[in-house]
Amino acid sequence: MILAKKERVALRRCLAALELSRGRFALSVLFGSMGLGSAIALSAVSAWLIARASQMPPVLELSIAATSVRMFGIGKAVFRYLERLASHRVALAGMGRLRTNIYAALAESSASRVAGIRRGDLLARTGADVDTIGDTVVKAILPACVAFVSAFVSVGIVWFLSPAIAIALVICLLISGVLGPFVSGLGARRAEQRRIDDEAELSALSLALLEGAGELRISGRLGEMEVAVRRTESRIHAHRDRAAKPLAWAAAIDTMALALAVLAAIIIGIGQLDAGLLNGIELAVCVLVPLAAFEGTAALGPAALQLVQSGQAAVRIVDLIGEKGTEEKRHETGLEPVIEARDLVVGWPGGPDVAGPFTLTVQPASKIAIVGASGIGKSTLLTTLAGLIEPHGGSATLGGADLSTLDRESISRALILIAEDSHIFQTTVMENLRVVRRDLTEDEARDALDRAGLGDWLARLPDGLGTMLGQNATTISGGERRRLLLARAHASHAPIIALDEPGEHLDPETADRLLGELYASDLGIIVVTHRLTGLEQTDVIVHLGDDGVEIGAYDELMEHSPSFRWAVQEAR
Repeated sequence: MILAKKERVALRRCLAALELSRGRFALSVLFGSMGLGSAIALSAVSAWLIARASQMPPVLELSIAATSVRMFGIGKAVFRYLERLASHRVALAGMGRLRTNIYAALAESSASRVAGIRRGDLLARTGADVDTIGDTVVKAILPACVAFVSAFVSVGIVWFLSPAIAIALVICLLISGVLGPFVSGLGARRAEQRRIDDEAELSALSLALLEGAGELRISGRLGEMEVAVRRTESRIHAHRDRAAKPLAWAAAIDTMALALAVLAAIIIGIGQLDAGLLNGIELAVCVLVPLAAFEGTAALGPAALQLVQSGQAAVRIVDLIGEKGTEEKRHETGLEPVIEARDLVVGWPGGPDVAGPFTLTVQPASKIAIVGASGIGKSTLLTTLAGLIEPHGGSATLGGADLSTLDRESISRALILIAEDSHIFQTTVMENLRVVRRDLTEDEARDALDRAGLGDWLARLPDGLGTMLGQNATTISGGERRRLLLARAHASHAPIIALDEPGEHLDPETADRLLGELYASDLGIIVVTHRLTGLEQTDVIVHLGDDGVEIGAYDELMEHSPSFRWAVQEAR
C-alpha cells in the first residue's frame, strides 16, 4: 500500500543484491529484541517492585526484583549497543556487495545504459541510493522485526495477568504500528520523490561546479551555477520539511495509542480489581508494561518513511542496471578474432541512424582508420564494432557470434576499446595496468609499457611500477597518458585494439608519431581520428561524409572520393 508495484519489485531485487547474511541479520534481530525486551521487563519488574514495596514486605522478598531492575537496566543499553554493531555490520557488508553487483551489471550492459545519465546523477545512484538501500536493513526491516517480537512479548505478559487488558493493548498496538506508519509513508511519498530528484540534481551540479570551476569563472557563469546549487539545496530542505509533517502525525498517533492503552488498562483493571480478578500489584504491571511496549511501534513511522525512500532509490538503481533478464549475455571461448559487419547501420539507441549500411571485415592484423567530420558518428561506429551498443540494422559479429549476445569477457579476449576519456586511476602504474588483467605480472607490465613506448619513462620513475599517479593522470603529460592507455591495451593481450581519438589534445608531432607507431604494430588496429596525415599506412579507411559511408584503401579514396581528397588536401 505504501509502495507502488514498481517500487516493491525494484526494492526486492535490490535487497536480494545485498546478499545479506541471514544468520547475522537474525543475530541483530535477537539483540534488538533482547534490548527492547529488557526495557519491557524493566517496566514490568519496576511496577511490581514499586507496588509490592508499598505493602512493606520483608526486604528479602524484594531483593531479587531489585537486582533484576539493575540487570534489565544494564541489559537494555548493552543489547542495544550490540544490536547496532551487528545490524550495521550486516548493512555495510551488503552495501559493498550491492555496489559490486551494480558495477558488474553495468560492465555487462550496453553503453547506452549510462550514456544519458549525468555523471553527478550516476554518482548519486551508486553512492547515496545504495546507502539508502542499506539503510532499509537498519531503519526499516530491523525495527519492524523487533517491534513485532516486543509486541508479542508485551501482549503475552499482559495476557497472563488479564486477557481483557491484553486485547485492548493489541488494538492500540495495531493503531500505532499500522495506522501511524501508513500515514507517515503515504503522506511523505510525493515530497520524498521530489527530494530524491533534487538531490540527484544537486550532485550533478556540484560535480560540474567542482570540475569546471575555472572554465565557469572565465565564462562568467560561476555565480549562476552557485545560485543554482543554493536553490536546489533550498528545495531539498523544503521537501524534507514537508516529509516531516506526516512523520509528526505518525508520532502523534503513536502517543495517542499509548495513552489509550494505558487508559484502557486502568479502566478495565479497576473493574477487574473490584471484581477480585486482579490484585493491585498486577494492575500496576498491566498499566506500566505498555509504556515500554510502544517503544517498538514508535520506530515504525520513521521505518515507513525509510521504506518509501528505499523504494524510490531502488527504482533509480534498477533503471540504471536494467530489468532483470533483459540483457542475458552468453560466454564464449575460442572465438576467432575476426569482426564482420554486414549491411551495418549504426546510431545511438533511441536516436536516428548516423551511418550505414556498409560491410567491413576486421582481421587481427588489419589497420583501419575511421575518419570524418566531428559529430558525424565516428565514435558511434567504433562503439558498435566494440559491442557496447547494438546496431540499428544489419549485423556485427565476432568469430561468427553476434556481438550483442556476447558478454564483455568474451569480447575483450579479441578486442579492447580505449575510449577518448578512459580513466587513469589515482593509484600505482601497476594497478592502472591491472585494470584489464588482474593476474598481470610485473614482467608483463614492463613489456606492455615498452611496446607503448614508455620504457624510458618507466626507468625514470622514482618507484618504477609502484609509482603513484595523480587523479586522472594530472601528474603526467597528455602523451604519456595516451601511451599509458595504450600499454593497458597491450597488457590485455587482445589481438585487436580499438582507439577513439588517440591523438586528441596532443601536439601534431606527438600525435602523428603515436598514430604511426600504431599503424606499424603487429596488432589489429581500429582507430577513430580527425588527423588525416599518415593514413597511407592503413589497410582500409572508413570515411563518413554527408554523402554516406565510403570504404577503401587510401589510394582508392584519393582517386574516387572528392570529399575525402578535399579533406586530405585541407589537412595538409
